[in-house]
Amino acid sequence: ILVVGISVLYRWSTTFNFYCKMALFFGWCAFWTANMSIYLTPVLRRNPDNMWLLRTFIWPLKHFYGIKIAVQGSENLNMKEPYVMVCNHQTYLDLLGMMEIIPDRCVPVAKRELLYWGLVGHACWLSGMIFIDRRKKDEAREILRRAAQTMWRENTRIWVYPEGTRNKEKTLLPFKRGAFHLAVQAQVPIVPVVISSYRDFYCSKEKRFAAGNLTIRILPKVETKNLGPEDIPALTDSIRNKMQDTYNEICGETSRGEDARL
Repeated sequence: ILVVGISVLYRWSTTFNFYCKMALFFGWCAFWTANMSIYLTPVLRRNPDNMWLLRTFIWPLKHFYGIKIAVQGSENLNMKEPYVMVCNHQTYLDLLGMMEIIPDRCVPVAKRELLYWGLVGHACWLSGMIFIDRRKKDEAREILRRAAQTMWRENTRIWVYPEGTRNKEKTLLPFKRGAFHLAVQAQVPIVPVVISSYRDFYCSKEKRFAAGNLTIRILPKVETKNLGPEDIPALTDSIRNKMQDTYNEICGETSRGEDARL
């Protein structure tokens, strides 16, 4: 009876369905990162190469949710040198988009609190993630400065959400400049990445989580060679404007594709 009741609720209650799917998301991520910490710590050292393990664990989730991801511009990642990737940030589900396209030896910048999430935080540390406390601006700048110094030596790429927090609105938030300082200090290109809106199939406020389509567009790299600190404000605004225009465009394309499918 319990199983039947749960099945009926899952099928007919969007709220129950939503919480089940979110529980699967967090439970799945916690389970695999915990196993990575417990069983692989003796043989793994902190290294960006370990990100492929997280990608392998998380990538299948899109199939469980029925999310079809279309990637545009993947050829723009065909670079051997280091670079900084900047992406809009809407929801926890952005993790699925990140793992769909993240290149080798690319690590995200994450909030420092994640480091203290037990085995999950340890797995993220093993993967080479960069942890910053945004409340301590001087310390955060120093961490990014050191990251800039090591990008060429260790051939790493860095993934940053320049909005600084999740944003469900149609307009991107003003960008924090840390990622752009990082790229200019290291003299590496910036690769903008834009993920379309989830609103056609996911809304945390409405407790709605269905199958749907997602578009990720990778824009051509923006060079930073010969740029200095005085160029960062204009560089930041230029890239944000490009990403906003792209977001508006691909959201329209995704919605039209969804309507055609229906």
